[in-house]
Amino acid sequence: MMANLKNQLNFLKGEVLEDEATLKFYSRDASLFEIKPQIVVFPKDVDDIKNLVVFVNKNLDQKIHLTPRSAGSDMTGGPLGESIVVEFTKYFNHIKKIGDNYALTEPGVFYRDFEKETLKHNLLLPSYPASREICAVGGMAANNAGGEKTLAYGKTEKYIEELKVVLSDGNEYQFSPLTKSELEEKIKLQNFEGEIYRKIYKLAEDNYDAIKKAKPEVSKNSAGYLLWDVWDRNIFDLTKLFVGSQGTLGIITEIKFKLVKPKTHSKLLVIFLKDIKPLAEIVSKVLKHRPESFESYDDNTLKLVIRFLPEFVELLRAKNIFSLAWQFLPEFWTILTSGFPKLILLAEFTGDSIAEVDEKIEAAKTDLQSLKIKMRATRNEKEARKYWVMRRESFNLLRHHIRGLRTAPFIDDFVVKPEKLPEFLPKLNQILSEYSLIYTVAGHVGDGNFHIIPLMNLADPKSRKIIPELSEKVYRLVLDFGGSITAEHNDGLIRGFYLKAMYGDKIYKLFKEVKNIFDPNNIFNPGKKVDANMEYALSHLDVGSK
Repeated sequence: MMANLKNQLNFLKGEVLEDEATLKFYSRDASLFEIKPQIVVFPKDVDDIKNLVVFVNKNLDQKIHLTPRSAGSDMTGGPLGESIVVEFTKYFNHIKKIGDNYALTEPGVFYRDFEKETLKHNLLLPSYPASREICAVGGMAANNAGGEKTLAYGKTEKYIEELKVVLSDGNEYQFSPLTKSELEEKIKLQNFEGEIYRKIYKLAEDNYDAIKKAKPEVSKNSAGYLLWDVWDRNIFDLTKLFVGSQGTLGIITEIKFKLVKPKTHSKLLVIFLKDIKPLAEIVSKVLKHRPESFESYDDNTLKLVIRFLPEFVELLRAKNIFSLAWQFLPEFWTILTSGFPKLILLAEFTGDSIAEVDEKIEAAKTDLQSLKIKMRATRNEKEARKYWVMRRESFNLLRHHIRGLRTAPFIDDFVVKPEKLPEFLPKLNQILSEYSLIYTVAGHVGDGNFHIIPLMNLADPKSRKIIPELSEKVYRLVLDFGGSITAEHNDGLIRGFYLKAMYGDKIYKLFKEVKNIFDPNNIFNPGKKVDANMEYALSHLDVGSK
């Protein structure tokens, strides 16, 4: 069957691979799953993608489908599939244009390369995630990525101005925000594009109040399809459906990102907490001074860095361990005099001058003095870098170095309003205390968004049993507090199952209707976003260490 499928795809200009090494590599992402595809396709151009979609529609009896993939840094199993994986980093890796405040790019461009080019124009895409060194811009759009600067700038959904997408009829279409009159013209079209606009407009208008009410009251959310952002009775914007859709509605071929001018100066206010009880009050006081980002990581993360110092030296580009130790003298002194911190908070203040930054930091420190907590301000970018590397790279250190156990991201991305943290966190800790788990905690504390990554032996049936049990308890708590089960990482295989609990039957049915309107034959990445199956997910756990 596999050889037969490869022969059937000989119309493609790009490569079609089915060797064991390729299939093994594309069986994994950064999630806890392993799903082996039949074949991996590397499309050379848009015509390859269009012809591939047409082929799949003509051969529905073979039950084949298409799973788009860029860098594979997804933590939910989003780019994993049993059929055809469509890989974008090999050929769809060109930045087409950088304008005064935008960039036109293909989805397979790595963010690290994208940022190097935009910074040459003093421009930045500020929604980059912690995985900025390994992720691609297509995945950022597909997951509606957010990160350390989301607090001030918002998520990827805010920065997508136009998309080109190959839909299920095998044609490429351009999507952008439309006025009422422009929408009326689209609705008149007597083709698949017109049908899409007619049906989605009707769905959005007929259920307008219920859709608006369904939007989670949190700072960021990647759960479900973002229906509430499509139609406000003035502007109709289908890009809002594709962002965060994980390749389930069509295949994105081109993205126009809005960019911003980054602030020229920044410093960190680093706060060391031995006790998390004052966390909510600290967050409230710091947010008053408008930090550009407000991040956190726990004692386990710091211990991880100490354990793997040689690799951390390399990540930090320090000369040697002694050079690194010198940089950490203030932290060593804090630990000696006050003990190991339970949580470290990083509040980044930015401005157009050093004086402006210093003024903000001093005001925040003055506000925090009454809490009698340990804190220090970094003096320069080099001092700040060690904290950022710890925050951004802890997950990869875990993935690649803990033998016998593996990272198991399944309660890794919930969000609640920061003001609810004093009540929420003790209840969360009580739930976690019921399990003998080793885990790290990091996240965007200013948004109330936490990433909890347990280390588990998934070959052990008892460990596998914990996943649905603990997920159910944590997500029920999150929803009781009006939060979202995923702020940034999206649904994929691991959370799609909980969408009905989060939104209710009516909105979940609308999500399914959206999927059916765009993809009536279910050829685009099935089982993600809607119709996710927990039994299927648990049967595809990657039981090896990672």
